[in-house]
Amino acid sequence: MTSVRVPTRRAVVAGMIGAGASLAMPAAPVRAASGGPPPFGTVRHQFTLVQGARPVPPVAIPALAGGALDLTAFKGRLVLVNFWATWCAACRTELPMLDRLAASGRSDLAVVAVSTDRNRAQVAPYVKQLKLRHLAIGFDPGGLVSRVDAAELDTPFALYGMPISFLIGLGGQVEGYMTGEADWLSPEAGGLFDYYASGGR
Repeated sequence: MTSVRVPTRRAVVAGMIGAGASLAMPAAPVRAASGGPPPFGTVRHQFTLVQGARPVPPVAIPALAGGALDLTAFKGRLVLVNFWATWCAACRTELPMLDRLAASGRSDLAVVAVSTDRNRAQVAPYVKQLKLRHLAIGFDPGGLVSRVDAAELDTPFALYGMPISFLIGLGGQVEGYMTGEADWLSPEAGGLFDYYASGGR
């Protein structure tokens, strides 16, 4: 039986340093350019396009509310998948924003937040403390769908940093990702969602 390596803080930092490397992506990421989606970013990070990504495979991600989350079940909707951890300071800022986005009533967008914490018992109290009531929250402590060393795992979710958010388009494939906390409630983020919700037009 093959043991599953769990991402550690050191591994995540190493993944951040090596963010420029090609990890599990069929084609090299490219920055948003003219003719593509509208620009969206922060002072430190920009939404980065992924070209040639395969569709996200069906994987049952254990859910905080019980049962499982399947990222392929959101047919006809965009899915913003955020990977986070309780030890991540930027995550504490970004998660409430994502919770408000999930409650915004945007019917063409689902928001899923997946914890990478190894200790699952820490997650529920943390979620309660931040008063997250609208996010679909899952667990991925063993790297079921996300890995720092993603070259060893057949996944479109490489943890280049923490937090990191991936946008899955209407076709069920990753369109791009954003490392670090971002203002997902901004008009710029709304423009990004509008672009992909309209099929990239």
